Amino acid sequence: MITTGTRPAAAPATRHTGRTLWPYAATGIIATLVAVAGSSTASLSSDELATHSAARRGLAGLWELAQHIDGHFLPYYGFMHLWLQFGQAEWWMRLPSALATGAAATLVAALGRRLHSLPAGLLAAAVYTALPSVSYHGQNARSYAFAAAAAVLATWALHRAVAEPARRGRWAGYAAAVALLGSTQVFALLTLSSHLIVATLYGRGVLIRILPAMAAGCVPGAVWLAVGFAERHAISWIRLPQPSVFLALPKMVGGTPTAGWVLLGIALLALLLRALPAVGGRAGGGPRAPLPWLAALTGWALLPPVLLFAASHLISPVYVDRYLFATVPAYALLAGIALASVPRPVTALALAGVVAGAVPGQLDVREPDGRHENFPRAVRLVQQQARPGDAIVYGRSSLREGFLYYDGGTLPDDVLLTGSDPLPESFHYPERDDVSATVEGRERVWVVWRGGSEAAAGVGRVAALVEAGFTRTRAWRTGRVPGMTVALYSREPERGR
Repeated sequence: MITTGTRPAAAPATRHTGRTLWPYAATGIIATLVAVAGSSTASLSSDELATHSAARRGLAGLWELAQHIDGHFLPYYGFMHLWLQFGQAEWWMRLPSALATGAAATLVAALGRRLHSLPAGLLAAAVYTALPSVSYHGQNARSYAFAAAAAVLATWALHRAVAEPARRGRWAGYAAAVALLGSTQVFALLTLSSHLIVATLYGRGVLIRILPAMAAGCVPGAVWLAVGFAERHAISWIRLPQPSVFLALPKMVGGTPTAGWVLLGIALLALLLRALPAVGGRAGGGPRAPLPWLAALTGWALLPPVLLFAASHLISPVYVDRYLFATVPAYALLAGIALASVPRPVTALALAGVVAGAVPGQLDVREPDGRHENFPRAVRLVQQQARPGDAIVYGRSSLREGFLYYDGGTLPDDVLLTGSDPLPESFHYPERDDVSATVEGRERVWVVWRGGSEAAAGVGRVAALVEAGFTRTRAWRTGRVPGMTVALYSREPERGR
């Protein structure tokens, strides 16, 4: 254990001027621009459309929704409610996440400088920006990019507080950062386990200060966690995780398996270099990251998946890869420290490896089905082949949100719909149940459901159409697995099709 009075190694105090701040500003601007680039090419996902559905309601409607589903996302939905007053285009909906990505990159650079050196911080920010997983969430109208930025902010605030533990304002700032973290995404609070590592290694003096500040900061997160637990029916689709989920962590971290494994290898190098000081450092020597903070970065990267896995088995299944995105900055920071601790040719080679592994993933997330769904193509299929008098039926009412978002006003008659607004307690729309009665007199009906053609057997509305005398004449699969199926049902099979 490190003695109570020992302070963590930190970058020397400097007076920040335009010259000292520009590297951080540049990393933030570049990361934001990378995230913004191509942000209108991929179809909105169902989760993003849930954000759209929630945010475009009035404040009273948003509050009503939060009492039934997604209550823990209320801070984010409230922010997006204000944001969407100025536009609802895809790129505009995703811009806040891109800005959060830029903020995270800036904070990664600043924290890397405090833990090791300015080159380490800048290299860490470069690695973070290059990752396809970061671009995915930087172009995702959900709160995960905010959670990652808040996780870095909380760790940066902790480092400042531990460096000068007697300054109460530093601990108040840390508590505020923790409060922000819990308000972005509740499972991001699992990253705080790494802060306890720091407190333990620095001893009682730090421990007695961090615990009250952390407890105070966790109050908002505890509220949202309680709300989420009460609404856990909304995630009943999550299955109990098996140990094999840990093998998927590299893909979650990097965005592609290749980028993830390269990043993990470089992050491991940081730990090896710390354990072998004769090897660590560039020619002529160099700074070494303090052991408590290397341990904290390792805990930040590895403990949340373990804790989420344990919670899934002890309480309720909650393990989903994207819930762990707030751990990605830790890998980038370890990689930045490693890259700043080896000879420059090795740095260049390793960084090139990260970029080479990332490029395919960066292109992939910008494909039209980069979010696994392709609502624009599904809408075009219907619009291009629909005839006057056709009807459309949705296997799941919530799929309507995507069709309404991308529709130009030329979709077939929505015969089941009974109201123009979604239900106050969910993302579904009010509908009639009597499918056969609503399609009486219709010759052709378009049906949309999630999954492939084989999933039709589980769609009750398809069964109702078949019972009413309709036969499937065409079917198209859109998006990636599971994707969606757009099918045309007719009273009589159309010849030549």
